[in-house]
Amino acid sequence: MKSTNEMKLTMESRSVNEGFARVAVTAFTAQLDPTIEEINDIKTAVSEAVTNCIVHAYPETVGRIYISASIYDNLTVRIKIRDSGVGIPDIKKAMEPLYTSLGGERAGLGFAVMESFMDKVRVRSVPGKGTTVTLEKKIRGRDE
Repeated sequence: MKSTNEMKLTMESRSVNEGFARVAVTAFTAQLDPTIEEINDIKTAVSEAVTNCIVHAYPETVGRIYISASIYDNLTVRIKIRDSGVGIPDIKKAMEPLYTSLGGERAGLGFAVMESFMDKVRVRSVPGKGTTVTLEKKIRGRDE
C-alpha cells in the first residue's frame, strides 16, 4: 500500500480544538470523494479520539495532540492521533464498552464508537509516555 498524500497537525489539548481536528481531517479526506455517511463516520471517530486526549491524557494540564492522516492508493485513509500524556495502563480494559477511568457522567464508549465507525482501530500506549490511536477506513465513495 503506497501513500499518495499526507498531512500533519499539532494542537493543544483544549476542548475548543476538538471540532477543528475533526473538520481538518475530514476536509483532507474529502479528496477521496467520500459519502456523507463516510465523512460522518470519520468525524465521529476523530472526535472521540481527540476527546480522549483532552480528557484522559492531560487531566490536570494542557498538552499537545499530534494528528496525522495519510491516504493510500487503495482509497484507504489512516489517521493517527497521538498524545504524550499519562498513557493507558490496561488497553484491553480501557477498550471495553462502558468502562471509564473517570466515572461520573462519562459513558465509557469512546473506543467502542471508534470501532463501530472505522474499519480498523489500533491503540498503543505506554503509561507515563502517551497513547497513539490509529484509525483506518476504506472509502467506497459514491461509485459503489
